Amino acid sequence: MQQNQSISVIRDLASLEEITDSSGYPWRSSPQPRVNSHVHLPPNFSAFCNVKQAVNLAVAQGVGVVGVSNYYDFSVYEEFTELARTNGIFPLFGLEIIALIDELVVAGVKINDPGNPGKMYICGKGITHFVEMTSRARELINTIRSNDSRRMKEMTQKLQEVFNNQSLDMGLDESKIIDMVTLRHNCDRKTVYLQERHLAQAFQETFFEKVPVGDRITKLSEVFGVTPKADAEDAVKIQGEIRSHLMKAGKSCFVRETFLDFAQAYELILQLGGIPCYPTLADGTSPICDFEQPVGKLIDSLQQNNIHCVELIPIRNQPDVLSHYAKAIRSAGFIVVGGTEHNTLDLLPIEPTCIDGAAVPEDIKEIFVEGAYVVAAHQFLTLNGECGFVDSVGKPNPAYETAASRIEAFANMGADIIRRYYKTNIEL
Repeated sequence: MQQNQSISVIRDLASLEEITDSSGYPWRSSPQPRVNSHVHLPPNFSAFCNVKQAVNLAVAQGVGVVGVSNYYDFSVYEEFTELARTNGIFPLFGLEIIALIDELVVAGVKINDPGNPGKMYICGKGITHFVEMTSRARELINTIRSNDSRRMKEMTQKLQEVFNNQSLDMGLDESKIIDMVTLRHNCDRKTVYLQERHLAQAFQETFFEKVPVGDRITKLSEVFGVTPKADAEDAVKIQGEIRSHLMKAGKSCFVRETFLDFAQAYELILQLGGIPCYPTLADGTSPICDFEQPVGKLIDSLQQNNIHCVELIPIRNQPDVLSHYAKAIRSAGFIVVGGTEHNTLDLLPIEPTCIDGAAVPEDIKEIFVEGAYVVAAHQFLTLNGECGFVDSVGKPNPAYETAASRIEAFANMGADIIRRYYKTNIEL
């Protein structure tokens, strides 16, 4: 596969004139695919063992549009695009970034991380410059990678010391954990950037190898300083307890993060050709974070920060809360997308559902489809050198007088692009 085929698959679907003419094509009249605009693929920490598993599950579950939103390395997007193409799944490209807003740290305002004031997760949707990055994008990505790698190395050392203090020599360091991830996902170790969950999994797996089932709760009580709630054989929950008892702020293995600020994260998304997008936690935590409540205040804050796209992860939300947020945000002139993340080991359905598996309301599914269509159109236009849904500084495309007309035109174009994509794959 050529290095740029992941983007040429989209870029060469039709001429600009053909797609621009489709702006009057009513997207609601076409069959609407099931969509998921946010999954993480390995070597990011993921529910999937490999890309093929993710694509096969999407096919089996009838999901026709899948957006990948990895942290800090996009090499896997090549394999994803090829497998998506041969299986009739339209690919959306994105990324996720963590930023820090200093004034909100000082003010103690929680944004979309319930444990850390001032810490914001922000996504980029429809990125198209991830194959050949600008020098500025490369500079920002390398800053993130360097800071994260330094933090993971120090945190691994602290974890090793804590277990050693209880006569448990785990024999782990940053390099060995990268090797574990590489072996698990059969990937190039150069593409692996460790996350907290990778460390927790490595220490849990090594602990299970060294300690018999009957002794695990006693030993973990000594390591944590409290009795764990997880069952002695529940790997996923014990990984969670390693993070919560040892790795979070105020705990013995915590290492302070060094983040980009909001302006830098926003700039990186634009440098990669994407649409800045705010992922909303809503009732994924209780109480709802200060920044997000009430929804009108959230809308005002996002507009002030020149953000025109919002994402929801329904598995965190009750259906009524999801509907309240999605409808209010969409009515305010934002596009709204929905995903699952799949950033834990829980192998959820690919099509988003609400908490406890409750169905996403049909009118909200339609909003998510519309948002995915807009992102698809943005990808196509920017790949062809045109202004997308937002321009190079994040302002709304000036060719449209209102947010409503812009969203409608882009949704129509996106529906036509995806229709052509499916038709092309059927004919292969």
